[in-house]
Amino acid sequence: MGVTTFTQEISCPIAPTRMFKALIIESNQLIPKLLPQFIASVDVIQGNGGAGTIEQVNFTEASPFKYVKHRINELDQDNFSCKYSLIEGDALGDKLESIDYEVKFEAAADGGCICKMTSKYNTLGDFEVKEEEIKEGKEKAMGIYKVVESYLLQNPHVYA
Repeated sequence: MGVTTFTQEISCPIAPTRMFKALIIESNQLIPKLLPQFIASVDVIQGNGGAGTIEQVNFTEASPFKYVKHRINELDQDNFSCKYSLIEGDALGDKLESIDYEVKFEAAADGGCICKMTSKYNTLGDFEVKEEEIKEGKEKAMGIYKVVESYLLQNPHVYA
């Protein structure tokens, strides 16, 4: 098994507490509400939202994928960080065993935050992931991020 790691940082005008609540803690409720054309539902398969919880994201017909399952490995609400893994679903294809994510929201001087994300692609065999191969997935994740950011800007009382 090989591992390929990518990192990225995103600046945001929203406070880290609000982004963390929206994108991590309440995402199973918020994301289907904001993106019903792509996300049919997010179902908790096991657990209560903390470490060990498994969630299944069910996509609509508009997506090339049917579903993915995420397992929360570590959740630190005091430091606005989460480690989770994509452990099942057709998005993994036949070359990936899993994808491990680490997300951390840090306070920025302007009152907003910086989202730091690390993605580790755990491949089957000797397959090597190239950045251009994951570009579409990164763009979709950025799209979700921007939709949530816009929603929170328009609704300053939500998760305040």
